[in-house]
Amino acid sequence: MPLLTVGHRGLMAVEPENTLRSFRRAEEAGVDEVELDVHLSKDGALVVMHDAAVDRTTDGTGLIADLTLAELRALDAGGGERVPVFAEAAGAVAGPVQAEIKDAAAARVLAGEIERLRLRGRITVISFHDAALRETRALLPDVPLALVTGRSTPSAPERAVEIGASMISCELAHLDTGVVARAHAAGLRVISWTVNTPADLARVRELGLDGVVTDTPEIVRAVSPAA
Repeated sequence: MPLLTVGHRGLMAVEPENTLRSFRRAEEAGVDEVELDVHLSKDGALVVMHDAAVDRTTDGTGLIADLTLAELRALDAGGGERVPVFAEAAGAVAGPVQAEIKDAAAARVLAGEIERLRLRGRITVISFHDAALRETRALLPDVPLALVTGRSTPSAPERAVEIGASMISCELAHLDTGVVARAHAAGLRVISWTVNTPADLARVRELGLDGVVTDTPEIVRAVSPAA
């Protein structure tokens, strides 16, 4: 089976991350799924951004939770791009989407948007927050879940099973053959982030992973069936 390719925040090595341009570029590059991150604005809008603060990725300052949607929309998110809301991001691509809950409070709002936009069948909800995934499972029993882990990767298979996830997305540096074997024995798919170099990809193949999360079109090409 070919490796699943996931475009990280779109394709952030070549476009401003978590923007509509980045999501479209990832789909044009041939990724299987596009990954994005969601937070809640001060007035409850489900906005797409990785960090809790806007400082790194826009020309503004402050926490997303302290800014209204209108204030967030006034910022430049890179190359003239604006901060998108989740509905815009989901509508910018035709293929599957991985929506990562960065702010656990966003779980209920995201579930409502998935229902409103009729995204069942093309969305996976992912998060580092076990509680956010449990809430999503209660609200949307049939939507696939994935647990995201970094240093907590050694416990990922067991936690994912308890939550009802079907996949774990783990930081490559913390993955080993034991974790992969336990995950596969439990029926979980294992993908890793962030795979950007030939050495990273070689490690993925050595571990027998099911997919990669990448910033670069080069990795997408390297793992495509035609490659």
